[in-house]
Amino acid sequence: MNSFTDLFDTYNWNETKASIYAKTPADVEQALSSSKRTLEDFKALVSPAAAPYLEQMAQISQQLTQKRFGKVLQMYVPLYLSNECNNICTYCGFSYDNKVKRKTLSMMEVMQEVAAIKEMGYEHVLLVTGEDNVNVHVDYFKKVLQLIRPHFAHISMEIQPMDEEDYAQLIPFGLNTILVYQETYHQEDYKKHHPKGKKSNFKYRVETPDRLGKANIHKMGLGVLIGLEDWRTDCFFTALHLNYLEKKYWQSKYSLSFPRLRPYSGGLEPKVEMNDRELVQLICAYRLFNEEVELSISTRESPAFRNNIIKLGITSISAGSKTNPGGYTVAPESLEQFEISDERSPAEISRLIAAQGYEAVWKDWDNCLA
Repeated sequence: MNSFTDLFDTYNWNETKASIYAKTPADVEQALSSSKRTLEDFKALVSPAAAPYLEQMAQISQQLTQKRFGKVLQMYVPLYLSNECNNICTYCGFSYDNKVKRKTLSMMEVMQEVAAIKEMGYEHVLLVTGEDNVNVHVDYFKKVLQLIRPHFAHISMEIQPMDEEDYAQLIPFGLNTILVYQETYHQEDYKKHHPKGKKSNFKYRVETPDRLGKANIHKMGLGVLIGLEDWRTDCFFTALHLNYLEKKYWQSKYSLSFPRLRPYSGGLEPKVEMNDRELVQLICAYRLFNEEVELSISTRESPAFRNNIIKLGITSISAGSKTNPGGYTVAPESLEQFEISDERSPAEISRLIAAQGYEAVWKDWDNCLA
């Protein structure tokens, strides 16, 4: 099997969706009692039939997470480098057709933002850009990485998908993790939401983790934008993708995120609404399916939800986030990618974590658990 596409092409979206919705309470109970859960078990755990079993799922999820990760949550913060983008995406404030002021941080501005982030206590930073190969390219990323590497224990990036050789060039400069979200695995809807730009190439995007694996990235993050399509089916394909990658690129580590569609300045109503209870179900289903994967929650979610999710399987959490380039000090009024829901400070979130008997970790996971 050369890439995930070979496996993906053997599945049919509608058949997969039907099989998830056909799961019964007996299927859920079998999944809950199993010691090693399969993809079929995952279908049962995200199915409507699993809703009455949420308390049981949450208890198992909590136990598995504590066994593997202890009672700690890694703190991370995004640093937006640029809002310039060549893609048209129906759900994103950075979309090419959203006629707003664009900005890419200079090296001096990057360091101003770094100083603000360091003052908050962060050792783990996530660099984010729009997808623009003219202004934010491999050489720009090399300069940024070289500049900030001495200041952070862990550097992640969420940037445009690139070729294997490009990733291989960045890793020696301190790049640890790449996040690349498929947005949706529904190919027809993917085309509707990405009509223009390199991102419109579904196959190139879905094969990005393969290129990352071949480049020997330390960790990669997967996920879909919940609300574009049926979340249960989309998240099954995420689990399928994760399962494939772990077997083929076993040297790499993996994380999952589950961002729900949030408002931006152009606005897109979710096609499918996911309520808080269903998001808890999904988080627990992922943990029951995979004890090793890191699960991350961002400031997209409300304070009340984030307060209650800490013990249920999450391993990393952001706080004090700005989703616009220069948002911390340089250009606080520049265009946001999406609206923040939880605006509490990192110190407040750290105190909340401590109050629940957990510890906020500001440095790298691996050093903490070594």
